[in-house]
Amino acid sequence: MSLRRRLLRWFGRRPETTGVALMAPATGWLVLFFLVPILLMFGYSLMRRGTYGGVEPALTLEHYRRFFDPLYLSVLQRTVVWSFVTTVFCLVIGYPVAFVIARATRWRSVLLFLVVLPFWTSFLVRMFAMIFLLRDTGFVNGVLLRFGLIDEPLTLLYTRGAVLLGLVYGFLPLMILPIYASLEKLDDSLLEAAEVLGARPVARFVRIIWPLSLPGVIAGSLLTFIPALGSFVTSDLLGGAKQVMIGNLIQNQFTVSRNWPFGSAAAFVVMAVVLVAVVFYLRRRDARELLG
Repeated sequence: MSLRRRLLRWFGRRPETTGVALMAPATGWLVLFFLVPILLMFGYSLMRRGTYGGVEPALTLEHYRRFFDPLYLSVLQRTVVWSFVTTVFCLVIGYPVAFVIARATRWRSVLLFLVVLPFWTSFLVRMFAMIFLLRDTGFVNGVLLRFGLIDEPLTLLYTRGAVLLGLVYGFLPLMILPIYASLEKLDDSLLEAAEVLGARPVARFVRIIWPLSLPGVIAGSLLTFIPALGSFVTSDLLGGAKQVMIGNLIQNQFTVSRNWPFGSAAAFVVMAVVLVAVVFYLRRRDARELLG
């Protein structure tokens, strides 16, 4: 009997094994390239730093205690605040864009293409493009000087505003697409019924559109907040050495300082912050579903 027939007979007799077999490649991939590195980093975070870099086999919690120094906590706080502000700006800008795309009929494909188009370019290249826009001799200052709106170039690059602008620009599509997916499923008959019953546009939005689009809003917020929390390229290129985020701190520990244990500990603290945010959202959602 051929191998193909044996496999068909095996799966035909045991349907439950079909799902296990189909999940095996993805599970093995995640275990090998996600779980194993995470466990290695956790082990490194409990070891001592080697004399010339690397680690030494000795269990210690000094790296976690060191991270709770006010200096590093201020970096973590700044990163959380900037990530939250980035998420809010992306929501304020992205929701109307997603709504327009979802309600469009003729130009929907073109608008979606324009939203997805930035993903065709490297994130690093897009940040370099922001440098050409914001530097002293860049496009923004050039236009303002040409029209006489300013007398000398503005300091736009290597500032907090430049970092926030770069984060919003980089992660805005991640907010638009989930909200569009929720709004695109919206039943127009609900809005028509509300209009017939006398509901004004604001009431229709508050009572119908916003609640039905809330899953997309939450998904887009998580997809924006989590990458922004770990971003280091944006603050490194647009903020310089003045605007340090937690991603820069972790990256420098692994590359420049060669302090792998402390970098691993800092990475696990950031992971804990993300897990707390996700668990908080899940509990709020479950409580809201029970109450309503």
